[in-house]
Amino acid sequence: MRPEILFPLFARASSLPGIGPRLEKLVERLAGPHVADLLWHLPSGLIDRRFRPPIAEVKDGEIATVNVTVGLHVPPPGRNKRVPYRVWVSDETGEMPLIFFHARTDYLQRVLPEGEKRLISGRIDFYQGSPQMTHPDHIVEPEKEAELPLIEATYPLTQGLPQKQLQKAIHAAVERVPELPEWNDPAWQQKNAWPGWLAGLKAAHAPESLADLEPDNPARARLAYDELLSNQLALALVRRRLRARAGRPIKGDGRLRRLVEKALPFALTGAQSQALAEIDADMASDRRMLRLLQGDVGSGKTVVGLMAMLSAVETGAQAALMAPTEILARQHAAGLAPLCEAAGVTLALLTGREKGKAREETLSRLAAGEIDILVGTHALFQEDVAFKDLAMAVVDEQHRFGVHQRLQLQGKGGAGTNVLVMTATPIPRTLTLTAYGDMDVSRLTEKPPARKPIDTRLVSADRLHEVVEAVRRAMATGARVYWVCPLVEESDVLDVAAAEERFGALSHTFGDKVGLVHGRMKAAEKDAVMARFQSGEISLLVATTVIEVGVDVPEATVMVIEHAERFGLAQLHQLRGRVGRGSGKSTCLLLYHGPVGETAKARLKIMRETEDGFVIAEEDLRLRGAGELLGTRQSGMPEFRLADLSAHAELLAAAYDDARLIVETDPELEGPRSSALRVLLYLFERDDAIKYLRSG
Repeated sequence: MRPEILFPLFARASSLPGIGPRLEKLVERLAGPHVADLLWHLPSGLIDRRFRPPIAEVKDGEIATVNVTVGLHVPPPGRNKRVPYRVWVSDETGEMPLIFFHARTDYLQRVLPEGEKRLISGRIDFYQGSPQMTHPDHIVEPEKEAELPLIEATYPLTQGLPQKQLQKAIHAAVERVPELPEWNDPAWQQKNAWPGWLAGLKAAHAPESLADLEPDNPARARLAYDELLSNQLALALVRRRLRARAGRPIKGDGRLRRLVEKALPFALTGAQSQALAEIDADMASDRRMLRLLQGDVGSGKTVVGLMAMLSAVETGAQAALMAPTEILARQHAAGLAPLCEAAGVTLALLTGREKGKAREETLSRLAAGEIDILVGTHALFQEDVAFKDLAMAVVDEQHRFGVHQRLQLQGKGGAGTNVLVMTATPIPRTLTLTAYGDMDVSRLTEKPPARKPIDTRLVSADRLHEVVEAVRRAMATGARVYWVCPLVEESDVLDVAAAEERFGALSHTFGDKVGLVHGRMKAAEKDAVMARFQSGEISLLVATTVIEVGVDVPEATVMVIEHAERFGLAQLHQLRGRVGRGSGKSTCLLLYHGPVGETAKARLKIMRETEDGFVIAEEDLRLRGAGELLGTRQSGMPEFRLADLSAHAELLAAAYDDARLIVETDPELEGPRSSALRVLLYLFERDDAIKYLRSG
């Protein structure tokens, strides 16, 4: 149960002043549904109202606070709503009008009575050479001058939500915050000269200079650390729970692995052998394995995954390989089938498409232990999928699945399933801690020797006709070509429209040699188009980013990415990795539409300079921050509201160490800091972690 002290923070945002039903929806879209969500929505700018010039010295575009006498009210003639209501104000140096559109006359006459003095603050704009102020931010009687905020924090907005209303709601939210027990180690807090939690929160929402908006400001750094500590402590508790369950030592005799190695067209790289040694050591121990295998595009993760599964099969147990999409699951099954055949291992496929008798037969063979390795999608989670003895589960492209699904899959193997998670999205070390802090990590940093470098070029969209001609020449030599269409805002529908339009234009040029795949097609339709592309029946595949992960067509040697400036670095790298998988020389053309911003320029430059996914991932983090790093909304990456991983990497490492120490010395959170740490976990909605405590 959430502690009572936090109840006010988890009330609906609509309980705050000024947030009615219409604004509640906007606040929820911007920050979230609760009062606490507004506390995490920190200011991004400042308005300084200390500048108090006489009217004669006001400057265009500046915020000014003027001390004036109210003069003539000039309402619009008749009911003409396009003409504003003007109120003239003056001081000893000059006069200017205050401009109000759609004004209520009675309100303006009440707050701006003719002949009275007023302090008025707002943005000055010049119209036909003379100053005016449209809709002043503040109108204050001189004796109430203390009510005028001299420095005012401004917040990021969403369309339709006024700054004034949001400020008012956030100020009210901050007023509701109770004093909470201190969860930080006193020596650590003192070393960093951090304020207490409540003082830090209040300071973060009341910046007095631009320096107070920087991530290293003590108040902001303190709040960032609190959020990171809650994340790391939650992961440490999950990890401890997984580790506490007894594993089963698995040590194969290597006979099946040797047969597969003979059937491989290449020798394993040093990095693959090293990763396998780490995996074997985990599997041979009496605790459950939970390991992340990070490998760049084409570094041979799948072979490592297969070898790990064969260790389990050699002991008479079963293994499973789970992929995030049907295309990928089918591709894995097709790629592994000849290797399994060479070793006499029985492999089967189970996706959402297998139905009726075929599905029932697969399930009964699985339960009887007649299937050694099962490849599938989310369908493997379904209750009716029962293994006779699942000892090893390999999960591909883990960032599409969360911690919960890791636990769920482990639950399929009664006596302690080992889990190996593979990702082709190189993740910077800082992010590895936040998303996979519950796991050990192996990295594949080499590529198989046969891989040729990909020639990456930047091409202006003005030269589209030249690109089409280059594609024509490539197709004439028997090459296959991917043409990836632009990301359009965040709309799947618009992405599809862009792809359909390009498909239409290219079909006009190349006829029935062009195919189309996008995320809104049914799985069977997508697979049919992919199969035609793989067989060479079509040579040019127009696609949205559905082809980003895992599609393997060795004959594809040309990749065209339209509007490359709209994609994140990691995504461009993933897409480029779809070519260069065979023996032919490969090219990636990044089509950009100018003018290109500085960040996009830097991104495209890095793509030209390196193919090292780990370098690219670190650069992506530096350029974009962690929030959008994987370029997918559904990614399992935690979204931080207060911490900025590119600025707070050192704080993350400290939180990681602190969380480990807490769990080692006080695994059930019963010691002196424990009640405060429990409040911290509930505050940042890490309630699940509390369930892993015996007494929680």
